[in-house]
Amino acid sequence: MTRTLIILAAGASSRMKQASRGSLSETELKEANTVSKSLIRLNNRPMLDYILYNAKKAGFNRVVIVTGKENSKFRSYYGEKKLNNDFHGLKISFAIQHIASNRVKPFGTADALQQAIDQIPDLLQESFVVCNGDNLYSEKAFRLLSEITSENAFINYDRDALQFPAERIAQFAITKTDSEGFLLDIVEKPKRMELKSSRSPNSTWRVSMNLWKLNGTMIYPYLKNCKVSPERNEKELPVAILSMIQDHPCSMRAIPLCEHVPDLTGKDDIAILNDYLSTHFSKLNWTT
Repeated sequence: MTRTLIILAAGASSRMKQASRGSLSETELKEANTVSKSLIRLNNRPMLDYILYNAKKAGFNRVVIVTGKENSKFRSYYGEKKLNNDFHGLKISFAIQHIASNRVKPFGTADALQQAIDQIPDLLQESFVVCNGDNLYSEKAFRLLSEITSENAFINYDRDALQFPAERIAQFAITKTDSEGFLLDIVEKPKRMELKSSRSPNSTWRVSMNLWKLNGTMIYPYLKNCKVSPERNEKELPVAILSMIQDHPCSMRAIPLCEHVPDLTGKDDIAILNDYLSTHFSKLNWTT
C-alpha cells in the first residue's frame, strides 16, 4: 500500500492573479492576489486542508509539500520543521522548488518533483503519489492509487463527468491507452480528428488531472532529463512520464474513474468551491 503523497504547490499562480467576473470581498481578493492557491481559504480553511483530509481518509500518512522558497505561511500553518511535522496524524515535510538565477518563475512540475527527490532522497526507494495543490481529488481517487499494486499508475478521468465550462474542458489533454489499460500517449490541446481517434473502448474521452503514482527510481532520470516545453518554457511532468513509458512500455497503468474534480484555477472558482465545500465538507473529522 502506498502511503506517501507529494503535493506540488510551488507554481506561480498567474491565472489566479487575473481579474474576476464575480464579486469577492476585499479579504478574498487580497488573498487570491498574494498567497499560493493551496493556501487560499475556502470556508475558512486553506484549500490544502481538504486535499490532506481526503488523502488521510484514503490511508496516506506521509506528505511532502513542494513550495517556493518563501514558504513561511505554509510552515506557520502546517509546522515549522523541514521534516515530519504532525498535522492531525499526518507527517508533513517540506521541499523547496528553487528558481534558477536566469528565470523569474519556477521551471515546471517535473523540476519540482526532481528537486523534492533531491532534497528527500529516500523518495527514490519507494513509489509515491503526486498531485497538484489546487485540485480537490476525492478520497476514492487517492485510495485507488494507494491500493493498486502497480508501481506506476494514474487516474484516467472520464471527460464527460468533469463539470467545467466547455471551453476549459476543450483545452484538457486527452489520454490514449492500449487494450490492457496502459498509457500510450497524452495529446495536448487535441484537435477534432485526434479526439475521434482517442476514444477509449467504451466510447468516452479520458483525461489526466495530474494525479499519478510513480516509482521514484524509475521516474527520476526522466525528471532530470525532461525536455523543456517550447510553449511554456518549463519541464512538465507529463512529458517526463511519456519519455519513461517510451523506454518502459506497459509500465503506467490507467485507472478509469468517472467523477468531477473541483479545482481552483482562477478567482471565479473561489465562490464555486465555497458552495461545493458547504455541501460536501460541512465538517472535517480528522479522527475517523
